[in-house]
Amino acid sequence: MNPSSESVLSIEGATCQGCVRRIRAALEGLVSDPETVRVDLDRQQVELPAGVDADEAARRVSDAGYPATPTDAAGAGSDDQARPDRDGSAQGDSEQGGSDQGPAKEARSEARASSGEQDVIELAISGATCSSCVSTIEKAMKSVPGVRHAHMNLADQTATARGKADPDALIKAISSAGYGARVIEDPDRADAERDREEAAAFRTMMVKMAFSLGLGAVMMVWGMGFGSMMVSEDNRLTWLVFGGLTLLVLVFTGGHYYTGAWKAFRHHNANMDTLIALGTGTAWLYSMVVVLFPELLPAMARHVYFEASAMIIGLINLGQALEMRAKGNTSQAIRRLLDLRAKTARVIRDGEEQDLPVEQVRVDDHIRVRPGEKLPVDGEIIEGSTRIDESMLTGEAMPVNKSEGDSVSAGTINSQGSIVYRATRVGSDTALAQIISLVKKAQGSKPAIGRLADDISAVFVPTVMLIAVATALVWFNVGPEPRAVHMLVAATTVLIIACPCALGLATPMSVMVGVGKAAEYGALIRQGDALQTAGKLDLIVLDKTGTITRGKPTVTHIEPAGDQQEDELLALAAGIERHSEHPLAEAIVRKADEDGVEARSVSDFEALNGKGVIGRYRNQALRLGNRRWLSGEGIDLAGLDSAAERITKDAGTPLFLALDDRAIGVLGVADALKDDSIDAIRRFHDAGLRVVMVTGDIEATARAIARQTGIDEVRAEVLPEDKARIVEEFRQQGYKVGMVGDGINDAPALAAADVGFAIGTGTDVAIESAAITLMRGSLHGVVDAIEISRATVRNIHQNLFGAFIYNSLGIPVAAGLLYPIWGVLLSPIIAGAAMSMSSVTVVTNANRLRLFRTSRHTQANSEGTK
Repeated sequence: MNPSSESVLSIEGATCQGCVRRIRAALEGLVSDPETVRVDLDRQQVELPAGVDADEAARRVSDAGYPATPTDAAGAGSDDQARPDRDGSAQGDSEQGGSDQGPAKEARSEARASSGEQDVIELAISGATCSSCVSTIEKAMKSVPGVRHAHMNLADQTATARGKADPDALIKAISSAGYGARVIEDPDRADAERDREEAAAFRTMMVKMAFSLGLGAVMMVWGMGFGSMMVSEDNRLTWLVFGGLTLLVLVFTGGHYYTGAWKAFRHHNANMDTLIALGTGTAWLYSMVVVLFPELLPAMARHVYFEASAMIIGLINLGQALEMRAKGNTSQAIRRLLDLRAKTARVIRDGEEQDLPVEQVRVDDHIRVRPGEKLPVDGEIIEGSTRIDESMLTGEAMPVNKSEGDSVSAGTINSQGSIVYRATRVGSDTALAQIISLVKKAQGSKPAIGRLADDISAVFVPTVMLIAVATALVWFNVGPEPRAVHMLVAATTVLIIACPCALGLATPMSVMVGVGKAAEYGALIRQGDALQTAGKLDLIVLDKTGTITRGKPTVTHIEPAGDQQEDELLALAAGIERHSEHPLAEAIVRKADEDGVEARSVSDFEALNGKGVIGRYRNQALRLGNRRWLSGEGIDLAGLDSAAERITKDAGTPLFLALDDRAIGVLGVADALKDDSIDAIRRFHDAGLRVVMVTGDIEATARAIARQTGIDEVRAEVLPEDKARIVEEFRQQGYKVGMVGDGINDAPALAAADVGFAIGTGTDVAIESAAITLMRGSLHGVVDAIEISRATVRNIHQNLFGAFIYNSLGIPVAAGLLYPIWGVLLSPIIAGAAMSMSSVTVVTNANRLRLFRTSRHTQANSEGTK
């Protein structure tokens, strides 16, 4: 590959910002500035700057643990360019309150389309019941040529493959491993179909459960009340009939466990089905030997366990049915989001209005929306004005005024007034569709704590089988009489009670509920690792403009020097700033328009990052910028010190204006605090976090804002490229750092943090720099996400503790640990019930998260009841 051009690596296994840091660290020395290396976790690609040897880079990244290969870099996408901030920070489009719907968005979409990104194949899986099944399915998928990454979500029975693989080959590989699979063509239809299938499966399971438990109960009552569980000449025929009926139970109500075990065996695997099939099958075979050939066993060992086999199958079916019913509740967040969508749209075509299914709406269609109706797609108002209820997307309770030229989003509600708007994004491109996609993806992601459970589960089933064999050998060789009976009971009980279904569900169930709960509070979590790490943060770094403040500054002071006039000063400032799109520039130009001041004609405009702007007015150099820059240019600003001090005391930013080498005045531009910033920072402190503000603004202004809000530490006059360095500095001090910014200009700092939070709006949800995107521009969303993270991780720990303790204590007891002390040997029936109920308990505990309320909402509710 030509090292003189930009190049791209395709990688495997990168899942979090920690992976990003390790990849960049591996490229140190090869790349002059590792921060220029862009790692796209979604596409599993690394974009290298020009001049880098791609083959050597691939070798280093592979050595770091992420298999990499060079690919064609043509058309590789890049993020929008950030505008340099006058005070040294950077200001992205999202701070303007815009929705990223213009040329930059289109360019980014085109870049992605031409980058040759990997295909994503989604499959609906059937037959998976435990984490061992997950491991088997993922292994089967990875064996298919072209698959670079494979992941299965046990909670919603879906699997995702990334790469250039044949879907039919994936289905064949999964089928040969013993599971069913089909390609998901339409996710919405697949969700509805899965709901129908689960409802039907629930009814089937309940019927099977009733038949199995009913027969088991009859045999138990007959054996204990009218006959005996010991085979004799008098009851052999009866037990033979019961044995035949039990076989029917095993085949028709538990046959899927046996076929699953057989398929796993054929592929040298073992899973939950293996344990169930071995346990119940052994009990039935032993009982049949007792009935058919009693003379082969001593009289004390002629005990049958037909009722145990039937009741174990029944109890496991009951547990899976209850588990299925409880799992359905975890996807309620997705269902609520799906319910926001309009089903039809009133489209104006050829001068006529017609109601069409929303799927038939095209870009640039004109759509009429009447009061009380949902908006079907994203667009821009071209006729009328109204108030739009955006609470379902942004969490803001008050409707927002909208008029011609304003953007609107699908799923929001037109509160009043009839409007006509032009469709700009339809189908899967709408903001609501992106939100649903992000939530679904995050619900299927796997945090590090979940991967630990998978690693354990991968060896758990074979280990249990060895324990069962060892248990059988011990009981057969040193156990009391009847040894064969004790051996069978102990080994069967070990196999049944050790089924790792609870272990496999512990993490994904909590993640599904936690991600959905975060979405309800306006926080879109893109990665499972972010959900886990956010709760561990102990330091938050905040950008100032657009994060703590409104991001829409206004001119508060105009202080001329000498005999200069205010209008002349404003006219010169507006003349140079009208060439800029920066928010500070817009504030100055807007002030001139409001005061009726005509901007002067300025040529040769140039913006200097972190300094200011320069141009020429009547053959003189006209500069507008910060003190450090103008002082460095040899301009004496001493006469403006008192004016600048007044500006900074009011938390404003002084911008000095100079003509050639003479200072002619200073303008004060202030960005007001957001209404809830002070309360949000107080919540950070209540949550035990240290708060640091990093800004390019001058020291005095930054400290004034810090005093108003209660921020602990200020890093002022920082250039945009230094923010990532400061974040890394805090991390090296041992802090777990969260970075909050606008998601575009703060991209390096967001990537450098343990968790990046992108402050955005409901229509700006595709920010790739951050692990968590907030749908509204409030810092309360960051605290909400942290509290939800802590609650979710706590819930996962509870689930894992229950699953591990259950197996850790259950297996020794099942093996007969208590028998020498109290003569207690656990019944296989009790083991089957306990195993099933453990899964139900885990799922029920995960559903408790649905009742979680953040501290802000809890406080608001308590105040409302006073």
